[in-house]
Amino acid sequence: MEKIEQLKKWKAEYKRVRGVFPEDDVTYNLSGIPIQPLYTSDYNQAYPGQYPFTRGIYPTMYRGRGWSRRQLIGLDTPERFNERQREIIKAGSNAVSLIFCNSFYRGYDADMVDPLLVGTCGTPINTIEDMEIAFDQIPIHQLSISLNDPIGFTGLAMLLVIAKRRGIPFSKITGTSNQSDFISHFVANHMFYRLSLDGSMKVLLDHIEYINTHLPNWNPVSIVGQHMQQAGATPVQALAFTISSGITYIEETLKRGLQIDSFAPRFTFFYDISISLFEEIAKFRAGRRIWARLLKERFGAVDPKSMRFKFHGQTSGAELTRQQPLNNIVRITVQAMAGILGGAQSLHTDSYDEALGTPIEEAARIAINTQNILAEESGIADVIDPLGGSYYLEKLTDDMEEKAWEYIHKIDEMGGMLEAVRNGYIQKEIGESAMKYQRAVDQNDKVIVGVNKYQIDESEDKRPPVTRVDTTLVDKHLLRLENYKKNRDHQRVVEALARLGEAAKDKTLNVFEATIYAIEVGCTHGEVIKELRDKLGFGYPLSY
Repeated sequence: MEKIEQLKKWKAEYKRVRGVFPEDDVTYNLSGIPIQPLYTSDYNQAYPGQYPFTRGIYPTMYRGRGWSRRQLIGLDTPERFNERQREIIKAGSNAVSLIFCNSFYRGYDADMVDPLLVGTCGTPINTIEDMEIAFDQIPIHQLSISLNDPIGFTGLAMLLVIAKRRGIPFSKITGTSNQSDFISHFVANHMFYRLSLDGSMKVLLDHIEYINTHLPNWNPVSIVGQHMQQAGATPVQALAFTISSGITYIEETLKRGLQIDSFAPRFTFFYDISISLFEEIAKFRAGRRIWARLLKERFGAVDPKSMRFKFHGQTSGAELTRQQPLNNIVRITVQAMAGILGGAQSLHTDSYDEALGTPIEEAARIAINTQNILAEESGIADVIDPLGGSYYLEKLTDDMEEKAWEYIHKIDEMGGMLEAVRNGYIQKEIGESAMKYQRAVDQNDKVIVGVNKYQIDESEDKRPPVTRVDTTLVDKHLLRLENYKKNRDHQRVVEALARLGEAAKDKTLNVFEATIYAIEVGCTHGEVIKELRDKLGFGYPLSY
C-alpha cells in the first residue's frame, strides 16, 4: 500500500514539473521503441525526488531539466577570459565557471608575485575593475555562476558590486561559492589555504549567514571531494570525508542560531569523477542516501530540499595523460557518463590537453561538445536512473554506502572532521591510498593506456601546442593594476580595511559584509586577504 502511495506521489510531482503524467511523456529510440522516463522492478527503492533519493533528487531529473554544462575558464587576463567565456556560451555552455590565477589562490595581487607566474593557470582578478572586464556583456543574472573563490570570497564580493552597479537585485544572482570548503584545502590543496583553521571557520560562517539573508539563490557552501580524490583518496574515502566535513559545517552553522531548513537546502557538493564507471555511479547514489538520512535523522530536517544531495562533478584531471593525449577524449567521455548516470546537477568536462597546459581553443570546444553530444544525441538523459535495478549496481551502491558509513562513524568518534584533520588521520588515509595506487601503476597491475601499456615511440606521439601566456597582455594588466592603486581614494581604502579587521575579530560583525564594502571602495583582493591573515592568522596546512 505504501509503495502505491509513493507511486501516486511521484506521478503527481512529475506532472507538476512536466505538465503530463510520466506514462504519457514518451520519447522514441532509433528503432521506434517508446522510452518511458523511469523503469522499475521489485527491488525496494523510493521513486525519484522521494526520500532517501537514491534514484535522484528531483522527480523528473533530466526529463525536466538537464544538468548545467560548465567549462572552467581561466586564461591570461580578464580580457581573454571574457573573450573565451563568450565563445563557450555560444557553443552551448549554460553556466559560467571562473578559475582564478594561482596568485589569487595564494591570496596575492598580481604585482606581489613574479610576473612570469601571472595568468599561467587562471585569470588574475585583483580589483573590481578586473571583474567588470571579465564579465563584460555576460548576463550575470541569467546564468548560473560558479566562482572558484576560497575563504575571503573576494570574487563573489566583486560580482555583487557589479550587480549593484548594473541595477541587478542580489536575488537574481544564481550560483555557488565553489571553493568555500576550507577543510578540503587544508588536507589536499594547500595553495588555496589562506587562514588558520579557526579563522577560516569564522569567515565561512559569516559568509553563510550573509548569503542566507541576502542571496536566496546562491549556494554558500560547496563541500569538495575533488581535491581529496585527486590527491589520492579512493572514491569511497572522498565520499565519506566530504560528508563528514558537511556534518561539521552544519553543526557549526546551527550554533549560530540558524534553523536547519533555512540553510541546508543550499549546501552542495563538488566531486571528482574517475574512470571507474560503476564505482562512481554507485558513489553518487550512496551519497544521496547517506546525506538524506543524516539530515532527517541526525539534524531533524523536515523540508525535503534540505535532504537533497546536490553535486557538481568534474571529470578527473588526475587521470589525464601527457602521452597520447587524444586518448583523454575517451577517458573524459566515460567519466562524464558516470556523472550523468549518477545524477549530477552540473558537470565540467576537462579538455584533452589539460595535462600539458591551459587548453587550446579546439580542445575546449571538444570538451563542451562532449557534453552536448551526450545530452542531445546519445539518449543518456531520457531515462531517470537507467541503471537502477541492476543487480551489480544495487549491490555496489549498498557496499559503497556501508564503507562510507564506517569512515563517518570513525570520524564522529574522533570528535568530528576538524579533530580528524588536526590529528592527521585524513591526510594519512589519503596518502596511503595514493601510494597504493601509484605502486599498482608502477608494477603494471593498474593499466594506463599509453603510459605503461600500448606505448608508442616518442617521435610518433603528436601533442598539441602548449598555450603560452601573452606577456604583452600581462604587462598591460600589471600597468592597469598600478594605475588602479594610484587613482583610488586611499583614505577610504584604509578605513575599509580597518573595518574589515574589526569584523574579523568581533563575533558580532560580519566579515563578508565588510569584504563587499572594501571591494566597493577600491580595496584589492590581496589587500583584503592580507588584512584577514593579519587578524586571523596564516594557514599552515602541514603543521598539524
